[in-house]
Amino acid sequence: MTKQKRTPSTWHGTLLYNEPMARHTSWRTGGNVDRFYKPTDINDLAEYLKSIHEDEPLYWVGLGSNLLVRDDGVRGTVICTSGVLNTIEERNGLIYAESGVSCAKTARFTARLGLVGAEFLSGIPGTMGGALAMNAGAFGGETWPLVAKVETMNRYGERFVRTPDEYKVGYRHVEGIEGEWFVAAYLKLEHGDAEAGTSRIKELLAKRNESQPVQTLSCGSVFRNPEGDFAARLIEECGLKGTCIGNACVSDKHANFVINTGDATAKDIELLINKVRDTVAQQKGIKLEAEVHIIGEPAHLSYQGAR
Repeated sequence: MTKQKRTPSTWHGTLLYNEPMARHTSWRTGGNVDRFYKPTDINDLAEYLKSIHEDEPLYWVGLGSNLLVRDDGVRGTVICTSGVLNTIEERNGLIYAESGVSCAKTARFTARLGLVGAEFLSGIPGTMGGALAMNAGAFGGETWPLVAKVETMNRYGERFVRTPDEYKVGYRHVEGIEGEWFVAAYLKLEHGDAEAGTSRIKELLAKRNESQPVQTLSCGSVFRNPEGDFAARLIEECGLKGTCIGNACVSDKHANFVINTGDATAKDIELLINKVRDTVAQQKGIKLEAEVHIIGEPAHLSYQGAR
């Protein structure tokens, strides 16, 4: 059954056309998207989704920290949650965090309330929506063990409340109801020492700053860790630290980071990712799986120019 669409007057957010996605990804590169929508809140988002064609390709973006947009851009609409779906508060003993709330903000907010268990979120450079979508983790912690329930929305603006048992959750992987996106989470945390929680966050951030190239343009970790091993160790043992294609380089500080050293294209980055994966497979017999999501029009890829 075709859903009835509403007129644009029912939504009030910001709609941009031919928007450069380089402005909205942490790699600061990539092509344009046909339409880019920033809602005013969850209700406005629902109204916008009701107004668009049911065949419109949809992509959801938070801080763009785990995303590569190809140079020829994206056909369809990007929904941006960062900075707009940003409510976080305590509700009936649970922490309600909308999908645009940064993971770091969630860690700080819960620590100030004297709640423990979410400190690791301070090391994830994304939003809660992205953390839910991929079961993001850091420093031994993962997102979904904290989840009591989630709110989702489908492309028709219909909202649902789901429980963890409706999802198949694994390492950096979540399978759920097709055609629904996360708009909020309810987290269940234990009470503890607020001062100790805040100190723990500071310790974790210091550890991250020491071991990762946090001041560079990157997406965070590019590859998932294979079972019983570390992607960074494998990449380093293959002699790939410092390898570059164009202005995309494997970080000298942490081998599982690909950094944009200046004006790297999305093609440079994708080529380098492919080269790293292929080299590790050839030398170690292990096929690394990318954490980063790559969207957009495909391009011809060849990395003969690596250095």
